[in-house]
Amino acid sequence: MGSDGVRKPRFLCLHGFRTSGEILKTQLHKWPQSVLDHLDLVFADAPFPCQGKSDVEGIFDPPYYEWFQFNKEFTEYTNFDECLKYIEDCMIKHGPIDGLLGFSQGAILSAALPGLQEKGVALTKVPKVKFIIIVGGAKFRSPWVVEKAYSSPIRCPSLHFLGETDFLKKYGMELVESCDEPVVIHHPKGHTIPRLDDSSLKTMMDFIERIKKDV
Repeated sequence: MGSDGVRKPRFLCLHGFRTSGEILKTQLHKWPQSVLDHLDLVFADAPFPCQGKSDVEGIFDPPYYEWFQFNKEFTEYTNFDECLKYIEDCMIKHGPIDGLLGFSQGAILSAALPGLQEKGVALTKVPKVKFIIIVGGAKFRSPWVVEKAYSSPIRCPSLHFLGETDFLKKYGMELVESCDEPVVIHHPKGHTIPRLDDSSLKTMMDFIERIKKDV
């Protein structure tokens, strides 16, 4: 609950590839406490132990996890159904979950799940995802997932962070175009969770005020 007695929006937070919930929690501390105080954030570790070298080795301590595995072209996924079921189980365990917040691999999942849920192929046992916060996101490329996740516009309120030098920026912009009335924060950094300047802080707080009405 917030200090005003109103329930805060609860987000299930999905971390990046070969990192962890604890690492994402640390990364989000770049955001001011005034932002974090308005959100109820639940951090989960992905279901599969890291199957290779992590890019954050030497920066953040292990253990590291991954949500699913994929081929070089990012068109074929291994353990994808198991991943979706695991996220649903997390939403049941920590519910009620109002929205999803994701970074990198977690952002790609977070943005696809509302569409997959709408089509009845994921999250069938939990309430509708009401909003998403996407940092360094992109779209899946598998034709099957594309057809199910993005054939209709993503209608829930969405906030997207696009980094000027992020290697996924082009794909993040494609994702933004698949959303209905997305809110976008541009930042000068790369594939990272950015600090908030005055302008992006205002945009973020406006988004939070808007979604609080739907909790």
